[in-house]
Amino acid sequence: MTTLYWICLLGGLVFSVLAVFLGDVLDGALDSLDGAFDSVDLGDFLDPLSFVGGLTAFGGAGVLLESYTGLSVTNVAILAAVIGMALAVVMHFAYVKPMKRSENSTAFSVREYYGKIGEVNTTIPAKGYGEVLVRMGASVTFQAASSFDGTAIPTGTKVVVVEVERDGSLRVTPIDEDLAQPIPLPGAERPRLPERTPA
Repeated sequence: MTTLYWICLLGGLVFSVLAVFLGDVLDGALDSLDGAFDSVDLGDFLDPLSFVGGLTAFGGAGVLLESYTGLSVTNVAILAAVIGMALAVVMHFAYVKPMKRSENSTAFSVREYYGKIGEVNTTIPAKGYGEVLVRMGASVTFQAASSFDGTAIPTGTKVVVVEVERDGSLRVTPIDEDLAQPIPLPGAERPRLPERTPA
């Protein structure tokens, strides 16, 4: 059994080191492995990261219990398995599940750009593309943008997103600084705009 414990422990440690250096490659491999676990339909509980963490803990606990206690081989195996499963559950609920939840909450769709107010970061020529800065929730995004009405828009101009192209670039038009206020929620009192005097 000592060999099995060492294989589990060292395998988990090697996996951890490889994950640091080859994270993107392993991420794709784990996604396909995650799909294999989905076919068993255990919900989102058995994910590869928790499984590998539990297997590593099983190996480490087995090595330590076998080396420093007088327990029988069966008792060491049972106790190591319980420790490994417990650490896998803790890892799942304390790390993996919150990380998956945070990945889902920060995503947004290009459709959410419609009507958003932004600022030109790189001048938008009459025919061509520039760049606009648009706030999306707590984040700031820089997006390629073209002029909706075919006029050049200088850097620093407040703009509103009128269309989103198929390639994800935005079509914007300049807006008056006085109008560049956040849109209030339904039912909230609307701010009064300053009255304009005819010229």
